[in-house]
Amino acid sequence: MQDHGHGPEEIAARLAGRQGPGHLRDAVYGAIDGAVTTFAIVAGVAGSGLPVGAILVLGLANVLADGFSMAAGNYAGTKADGDHRGRLRAREERHIRLYPEGEREELRQILAIKGLTGEALDSAVEAIASNQAMWIDTMLTDEYGLGPTEPEPVKAAWITFLAFLAAGLLPLVPFILPVPNAFAVSAGVTSLTFVLIGAIKSRWSLARWWVSALETLVIGGTAAAIAYFVGGLFNVG
Repeated sequence: MQDHGHGPEEIAARLAGRQGPGHLRDAVYGAIDGAVTTFAIVAGVAGSGLPVGAILVLGLANVLADGFSMAAGNYAGTKADGDHRGRLRAREERHIRLYPEGEREELRQILAIKGLTGEALDSAVEAIASNQAMWIDTMLTDEYGLGPTEPEPVKAAWITFLAFLAAGLLPLVPFILPVPNAFAVSAGVTSLTFVLIGAIKSRWSLARWWVSALETLVIGGTAAAIAYFVGGLFNVG
């Protein structure tokens, strides 16, 4: 990942752009699951010897139904995180109103753990405690371990669904066109999809791109192999 600039204007612009939580996890999770589950269906149906029509029906049903299910589940989970955050915020507001000295002592100890001492500690406590919103945000982050930004359940759900849809349709393309040796082409397209997802994911991780790509390929390939094997047990050809 390229280092960012440290000039005053660059810093101001970068901080101003931090307006919400990142959605890398939602995109990666949706894309991987979309490619894995759709190709698992393709492999399972192909292994059982069913016609191409069955692959398309089951594959498209999976992309739409499972994609919606994942998005809805992510929405519910992200909203629950937001509700939990709101409950803790309300509790901190009540505690600051009823037990201001106790909350101030909590703030002092949190800042002391960060290494502040003496006059610097006193000044920091006074500065943060003079702004209730900042005070509560500090407590949510350092006392409860919550992230600094509010969850966005609707956006998280849409990103999950669109990533699932985009990656989940790719294994079906060779059957939709159709092309010769559609299953082999689908396997190749899906493998490339796993590699690309892993490589893109590595931009936000410490792993080398090829390690992340190989990891994602192994996960997807294992799921597909299991599905193909199970489909072969029920071969109707």
